[in-house]
Amino acid sequence: MPALLPLPSDDSCMGTHVPVPRSGYTPLRWDPEQPGARARVRAYTCDCQPTYYELCQAGGLLFIRRTRRSGREIQVDEGARLRQSEAMIMWTRLLEGLVR
Repeated sequence: MPALLPLPSDDSCMGTHVPVPRSGYTPLRWDPEQPGARARVRAYTCDCQPTYYELCQAGGLLFIRRTRRSGREIQVDEGARLRQSEAMIMWTRLLEGLVR
């Protein structure tokens, strides 16, 4: 079971939170979002954090989308497109703090 960050004290946030990366985590390669590409979001982490993630599907392949907010700036990146079995392993590793 992935380690989750504690929920805010007001209990208004009920989503999955990505833990702090573990020591020796594997960095992922991120590319800029492909504008205009349609994707279906299959899973996501809570967007109450400055950085949140979505597991997306497009054209039979899955990928992780990362959204980072800093002030008024929003930057969206995408990971490699993978077959479902590979993508689910990567998503699980993200939720366990093993990749970032």
